[in-house]
Amino acid sequence: MKTPSRSLALVLAGGTLLLAGVAHAAGTGASAAPVATAVPTSSKSGQMPSAVEDFSYPNAAKILAEKGLKLKRGDGNITLAECDSSPDLLKFIARDRDDFCFRVKGNKGYLSLEVPAVTGVQTKERTARVEMTVEDKTKSYDIGKNKWQGVGETTDPAGREHVLVEIVTGK
Repeated sequence: MKTPSRSLALVLAGGTLLLAGVAHAAGTGASAAPVATAVPTSSKSGQMPSAVEDFSYPNAAKILAEKGLKLKRGDGNITLAECDSSPDLLKFIARDRDDFCFRVKGNKGYLSLEVPAVTGVQTKERTARVEMTVEDKTKSYDIGKNKWQGVGETTDPAGREHVLVEIVTGK
């Protein structure tokens, strides 16, 4: 059985914690014990899943295994797609692999990736900038709307293999 003084002590302790939390949130700098809060957990480890977006490309390991395209990070506006006649596609050709395409949505897009031996890019209704690396250097290519353009080893006098590392659309 709870005694009145014990109940009062519990209420006062809870009120003190609540006031300490309010003072801390208000930035008064009041020194008090941290506020304990019960937080539901959803994993066996007892930790909440992270809600921080790291912009990693979804299903990247599966795409690498199936298509040989190493997709790293992006803003979600440039996504792997089937090559067809859609106006929102960027089409890439490469030596020793099938053509591959990305669908672009929104005014701007960004994708970081690693695809070797890319030799050409086709744009439709938008412009793009692609960055490629060769040895320890980076080279950028600006591709206009509705244009096919050679990139990488097709533009290199030495014919060195380049790696596609970045796609940016919009400005």
